[in-house]
Amino acid sequence: MKIQIINGPNINLLGKREPTIYGSVSFEECLLVLREKYAEVELFYYQSNVEGELIDKIQEVGFDVDGIIFNAGAYTHTSIALQDAIRSVTAPVVEVHISNVHARESYRYVSMIACACKGVICGFGLNSYRLALEALMGK
Repeated sequence: MKIQIINGPNINLLGKREPTIYGSVSFEECLLVLREKYAEVELFYYQSNVEGELIDKIQEVGFDVDGIIFNAGAYTHTSIALQDAIRSVTAPVVEVHISNVHARESYRYVSMIACACKGVICGFGLNSYRLALEALMGK
């Protein structure tokens, strides 16, 4: 099984950015744990702060992988272009968020991409990625 993880803006600062919300572990540390625990799955990772680059990556891999785990960051709440990119590929996409977006500012309550995704997982810290991976694996 091949799974692509795509992270959007500011996720490159995990471990440094607002640790009370996002924790003190970098995504690279999280990825090492996921790769160790799920060695039977090929996990690919991509991060960009640029919306167009996220769209390009979805289009590049979205016909070849078995699933995409996608944390679009703040673009979640603004990007119809990302929604269109998700709709345009055959790989199922699971939207993830580290924090519980529904317990935060009201502008975070609406996702522009959720309607194009297989499911949404939020609020479980970096475990949101594990839960998304297990969902794509059918566990």
